[in-house]
Amino acid sequence: MSPQELPVHLRAAGVSLVLDVTGPVPSVLHWGADLGDLDAADLEALRATDLTEVPNNAPDDPRRLTLLPTERDMWSGTPGFAGHLAGSRTTPRPWLAAPVRVTEAPAGGGTLEADLVDDVTGLEIGLVVELTPEGLVLVRHTVRRPTDDADAAQPFDVGGVLALLPLPARATEILDFTGRWARERQPQRLPVVDGAHRRDVRRGKPGADSPHVQMVGTAGFANRSGEVWALHVAWSGDTSWLVERLPEGAGTYRAVLGGGELLRAGEIRLLPGEEYRTPTAYFAWSDRGADGIADRFHRHLRARAVHPARPRPVIVNTWEAVYFDHRLEPLLQLVDRAAEVGVERFVLDDGWFVGRRNDSAGLGDWTVDRVIWPEGLRPLVDHVRARGLEFGLWFEPEMVNLDSELARTHPDWLLAPAPGVGPASRHQHVLNVAHPDAFEYLLRSISDLVTEYDIAYLKWDHNRELHEAVSRVDGRPGVAAQTRAVYALLDRLRERHPGLEIESCSSGGGRVDLGILARTDRVWASDCIDPVERVMIDRWTMQLLPPELVGMHVGAPRSHTTGRVTDLPLRLATALLGHVGVEWNLNERSPDELAVLRSWIEFHKNIRPLIASGTVVHADLADPHTTVTGIVDAERSHAVFVWSRTSTSAATQAGRVPLPGLAPDRKYVVRVVSELGEPRFTARVAPPWTGQPLVVAGAVLGSVGLPMPTLAPAQAMVVELRAADA
Repeated sequence: MSPQELPVHLRAAGVSLVLDVTGPVPSVLHWGADLGDLDAADLEALRATDLTEVPNNAPDDPRRLTLLPTERDMWSGTPGFAGHLAGSRTTPRPWLAAPVRVTEAPAGGGTLEADLVDDVTGLEIGLVVELTPEGLVLVRHTVRRPTDDADAAQPFDVGGVLALLPLPARATEILDFTGRWARERQPQRLPVVDGAHRRDVRRGKPGADSPHVQMVGTAGFANRSGEVWALHVAWSGDTSWLVERLPEGAGTYRAVLGGGELLRAGEIRLLPGEEYRTPTAYFAWSDRGADGIADRFHRHLRARAVHPARPRPVIVNTWEAVYFDHRLEPLLQLVDRAAEVGVERFVLDDGWFVGRRNDSAGLGDWTVDRVIWPEGLRPLVDHVRARGLEFGLWFEPEMVNLDSELARTHPDWLLAPAPGVGPASRHQHVLNVAHPDAFEYLLRSISDLVTEYDIAYLKWDHNRELHEAVSRVDGRPGVAAQTRAVYALLDRLRERHPGLEIESCSSGGGRVDLGILARTDRVWASDCIDPVERVMIDRWTMQLLPPELVGMHVGAPRSHTTGRVTDLPLRLATALLGHVGVEWNLNERSPDELAVLRSWIEFHKNIRPLIASGTVVHADLADPHTTVTGIVDAERSHAVFVWSRTSTSAATQAGRVPLPGLAPDRKYVVRVVSELGEPRFTARVAPPWTGQPLVVAGAVLGSVGLPMPTLAPAQAMVVELRAADA
């Protein structure tokens, strides 16, 4: 048997991916735990056992799930490819046109490339499956229409291309996410049942209710335990996510997990010589629960060439400090207070451009309002620089107010139906970034301001969904083109301005995906900075993103979004383990409050290397009103944990709480971090260990736990551990 006929076995980071390449389309023989070194006989035996029995009232040949399943495979579930040419060519039968190409990576893993042709549709389909050194499986497709297609005048309508991988029978529970504005990434669990659990996102962006990371695992899988298979669709437009189980299964497996871009009718129409590239679907496997899934994504993102390398600057953002009240003197004072407490970057938010006194006008006119800023932004920017801070500026390039010079002058630039302008949202309409003239206008306007003021950072907002997103140029649906145009705009800006950092903000956390993160340096996880809400919002945002990419700000005692009043220690603790900032009018703060802020920022700066490189861990606790989130360094010699309580519990005492991720054979010096102020406890006397440093074995901390003080509701405490032998 030739090497080409053998199954392809890729291995990396405790993961094996075994692919059979002898069928019309490659198929997955195994995706999960590392199988070790398999010889030719082992691989052939694995393939031989991939054939199922032939039940009664079933196809005469055993069913087989391929990497592009269609009805040709007797697959009755959601097809991997769908489309038509004027209502015909609807039953694709792709097959391998040449031997697959396999490239193994020196750091582990590798890539399989397959060239498929389809005599029915007349299309060529490129399939790429990659196992990264971190153990992630990446799947992407390219659909091409040959130039010699006989029906040259008729476009081929691509209906959808999904990446689908098999799931074993033991994967019985689904965990994915929903949410709303200011309450993003709320987990929901449900069982795997026959039929499709399908999440179609039609918002023109991932949205606050994005599935985010769709996980399917063994019964009761948790933060630190259970086997889990997961999916993330790296796309900033419409998406489709799927867990599907049929009574007959999926080949020798039980169900499938997959997703891709959700295409609107008529959105992708291929003429001869044209092609469509799918977003990348990221798949992850873990035998260490949800934390194991997160760790793979974090390691992968940190290994990128574009990942931020320098420490994440501490930010002051002006939005919840001054809103639209842009007066120079108070802003200069705010810069001074920010510098005094150790802030490193000053970001001027919404309200600086022409006509922008509220959110109903001016959006799209990206020139400085000389009524409010008679000398431009220069006096503010010069003062920011004089105090040693970087300068950042807010934009919302993809949106426009009808009350703007842009909308009045270029109504054809709207992404809206020609007869009318479509529905407004937050007084906004959508600018068609895919319109060449609109694209050049945005590139020039933003680039000129970045150059003029040497802007280090753009807060890039996106505050509405894309409904009736139709190009006024050709009447075609425009979400896919808009998404690609935004990517191109970001790429062009970064090419012109090396070192420019960009934040993805979208009504808070409405655009958190690896497509936008390939071009940005952090996300704003939520417009809500109420610390009680952010405990879980940030925890699940970090299911995909490492903490240094997640913006976490300290706000005023009374939350802008919820009205809840919280103590400063909780607000500081919940914003500690990320890319931190302050969104609070420091001009109105007392000397004592400023001193605590300064102490908190100093402590955060000391642990920034840990945040930017450590492993994020979460304890599995029986009490749903308490959480433990920590970061442990690679050597397991330094760790910081945040112990928080959102509400009261039935039990009088918190009892012993484990601190996961530590080395069991090392001893640790444990101290309560006092730099954030003192939280409130419910007991008359706190556990004695909280009053002075304590040396405890890692085995005790991880398996037995510490008797944590019972916090009052809406309180948090930070604990730092250092190995005694370090």
